[in-house]
Amino acid sequence: MIVCSCNVLTDHDVRSAVTAPDDLRRSPRQVYGCLGCSAECGRCARTIRSIIKEALGACARKCCEGCPHSAMHAEVEQIQIQTEITL
Repeated sequence: MIVCSCNVLTDHDVRSAVTAPDDLRRSPRQVYGCLGCSAECGRCARTIRSIIKEALGACARKCCEGCPHSAMHAEVEQIQIQTEITL
């Protein structure tokens, strides 16, 4: 299914970017960067965020202290707040 019509990104593209072994992508901005594009209209950000949460499972909801992703978790929450304000 196409989740971003501006960049023609599918849910499979997003899941592949999120679960890539080299680095953990936890925000729509990071997913766009991994896929070599950027947000255009922003309508897909919520859908991409949902796919990220689903793909990462429990780690997307909460990282415990000491987890290598915990610093990124705080950054993601800040980006999500900013995105919701601008949408």
